[in-house]
Amino acid sequence: MYAPMVFHAAPDPQEREFDRSLRPGTFSDFVGQEQVCDNLCIAIEAATGRQEPLDHVLLCGPPGLGKTTLAYLIALGMDSDIVITSGPALGAPKDLAGTLTRLQRNQVLFIDEIHRLPKALEEYLYSAMEDHAIDVVLDPGPSGRSVRLGVQPFTLVGATTREGLLSAAFRSRFGIVERLEPYPSSDIEQIIVRAAKRLDVSIDERAAKMCAERSRGTPRMALRILRRVRDLAQVLEKPSIDAGTAKEGLQRLRIDHLGLEEVDRKLLLALTQRGDAIGLKTLAAMIDEAEDTLEEVLEPHLIRCGLLARTPRGRVATPIAYQHLGVPEPESKVAGPGDLPFA
Repeated sequence: MYAPMVFHAAPDPQEREFDRSLRPGTFSDFVGQEQVCDNLCIAIEAATGRQEPLDHVLLCGPPGLGKTTLAYLIALGMDSDIVITSGPALGAPKDLAGTLTRLQRNQVLFIDEIHRLPKALEEYLYSAMEDHAIDVVLDPGPSGRSVRLGVQPFTLVGATTREGLLSAAFRSRFGIVERLEPYPSSDIEQIIVRAAKRLDVSIDERAAKMCAERSRGTPRMALRILRRVRDLAQVLEKPSIDAGTAKEGLQRLRIDHLGLEEVDRKLLLALTQRGDAIGLKTLAAMIDEAEDTLEEVLEPHLIRCGLLARTPRGRVATPIAYQHLGVPEPESKVAGPGDLPFA
């Protein structure tokens, strides 16, 4: 049976993994997503005042925006432990039953990638979320019988990048649904400066701004860039990260001023070379990437930058993409109904 990880609400700082050492310790330290944080703080304060578990929480949004961090902060705010698992790790009812029956009162169960939870387990969670009980089948088959086991009142926190894949019945059982959006560059800059202090390295304002502008509005990418730029400054024996070091580090990472990496430019180059709409399967084969990687990881940022458009006929590069790559745009054609991008 899968054994989920259990973390205490206030672990010894020396025992934290390096990746988690850069996570904010309180909601006041969490930069950005102000409305989401305010709503969660109000709900936590009200629940603790009533000495009740917090309503179940669903956190939606692209990867790297802080959903896991917010789950930790919810547990800290409730002065409770957090049990961590993920949708792909829970393959059978027995896996979930063992996790649920071991939960203590007011504990937080965090399920990452909850949209990948099998539909049978979604239905299994219904009674646990609402009635604090689960039905365990002892003898499968025609003569099978089930036993109803009690579950301590708990808070389920689910994180998903694909909210639409959750069934309506499951989604409606979450009392709190919050959607995270990409961060503005000013917030990312604050995150970089705070993280640099925790890494015991100084970074000047121009360098922090340069790294923030190329982070796609994603704290996870910003921290990845910061670590690599810090490594370069250390090897070059520089006392701090200045603009020159940041620029060289970003060039080594092959991240341009729009935050595009090599694979992003490869995708755009494939579109511009074809000069016409390309289907998802064909585009995935051309750049040797999985279809879900294109849809979930690469395309959202390109669409936000206005470099790519999805049409009924397929993906097309916009005039901005041609300009960004320095590729001459093909002769303009009269656009038909199938060339119009989706709204």
